[in-house]
Amino acid sequence: MIPQVTSWRADEGLFPLDGGTRVSGPHADTARELLGLPPRGDGAAEVVLRLVDDGSLGEEGYVLTVAPDRAEVAAASEAGLRWGAQTLRQLRGPAGVPCGTVRDVPRYAWRGVMIDVARWWRPMSFLRAYVDLLSLHKFNVLHLHLTDDQGWRLEVRAHPRLTEVGAHRPRSPRGHARDGAFDDTPHGGFYTQRELRDLVEYAARRGVRVVPEIEFPGHSQAAIAACPWLGHPGPAPVEVRASWGISTNVLNVSDRAVAFARDVLDELCEVFPSPYVHIGGDEVRGDEWASSEEAARRVAAEGLPGPAALHGWWGRVLAGHLRGLGRRAVAWDDMLDHDPPQDMVIMAWRGVDRVEAALRAGHDVVAAPHTHTYLDYAESDGPGEPVSIAGPLPLETVYGYDAGDRVLGVQAQLWGEYLPTRERFDYNAFPRLCAVAEAAWSRGRDLGDFTRRLSAHLPLLDGLGVGYRRPDPEGVSHVHL
Repeated sequence: MIPQVTSWRADEGLFPLDGGTRVSGPHADTARELLGLPPRGDGAAEVVLRLVDDGSLGEEGYVLTVAPDRAEVAAASEAGLRWGAQTLRQLRGPAGVPCGTVRDVPRYAWRGVMIDVARWWRPMSFLRAYVDLLSLHKFNVLHLHLTDDQGWRLEVRAHPRLTEVGAHRPRSPRGHARDGAFDDTPHGGFYTQRELRDLVEYAARRGVRVVPEIEFPGHSQAAIAACPWLGHPGPAPVEVRASWGISTNVLNVSDRAVAFARDVLDELCEVFPSPYVHIGGDEVRGDEWASSEEAARRVAAEGLPGPAALHGWWGRVLAGHLRGLGRRAVAWDDMLDHDPPQDMVIMAWRGVDRVEAALRAGHDVVAAPHTHTYLDYAESDGPGEPVSIAGPLPLETVYGYDAGDRVLGVQAQLWGEYLPTRERFDYNAFPRLCAVAEAAWSRGRDLGDFTRRLSAHLPLLDGLGVGYRRPDPEGVSHVHL
């Protein structure tokens, strides 16, 4: 079982989980869907779902009891019933499910995976497949990175040029970005609000909340290319960025730019019911503000110490608007250096020390240090590894991360620059995503035990068509990418 359950007691016998198995109780249809069973079963074996008043299980815990003719999932909520069904699914072997009792309660409330669709647009079928994989591994958050310098993927009806212009770039880097080579192949795509609403509903049925991210005020070159009045005057028009890396183009600080950002957040919150909205806030270059008269006027009007403080001003403006919409802002830990509001959730990415810094400052924190959770990093530095932005980040390092007991949760990141295809994405994601799942759900750590369970888990991924990394003893991949 991955992630490892809190406790497990084995009994004699097998439960025959198959197409004839009946499912009864609240949310039976959802459980049948998760278990891959047909709409109705007419056999003697039955899966029973039962809601119980047991505070020790919390919002997502469950007890799974398996006997030869009956499997019961007891939980205090629908979420617990769902995770119990996923454990039952993982336990199923060719002959059935081994009998026994599982008691299982997650360690963290936020167990997330960030998928970047801004660098490479992904079809909705890809996102649904990953929602299924997240749910299987008991992740409950899909953090969807929708905009960046290289592409804007969200339909905004008040500003159609965001997708007419901002969703398309003329070319992409070929090989590593530092080599300066391009493929000269146009790339583009975006999601309609209807498509995203459907994804949200699909994910919710599987226990996954979609947390959207719109990048402000940096990483906004695609938006500025679409709506030039958002940027600063320059010698040439701004285009959707074709290269990777960090752009110096940032939003200006005009009232019109603020109104634009509020328009975007208003429509975003109509599509995504998540109580959390990610506003980005990382890697903001302040060169344009430093030379802008408009920025100087804003600094004076707001009583700020200088143009660099506009970083935090933007964060407070966006967080305040979201607060008025009944939502809570999340931002990367760069914002921690710029006087963020106390209710802002900090996603700490620049190192384990940033997790501690955000906690000391009194923020709720999602631990996402690049040293342990950036799965776009190469897993090894072997000669067969495909080109990656950085690395190595081996499986055992990912598995060994313990964020402590004070954080809101743990999250894996899959930035898209070097993951253009489903095959390449799978290769980087798995099996390290299994390690993150355990770091987010389970308290104990035993690498040897995890490795043994992982070997038994890989056939399930095979059956789901996941092209995970299969190293030979020297760590050289034989997967064609």
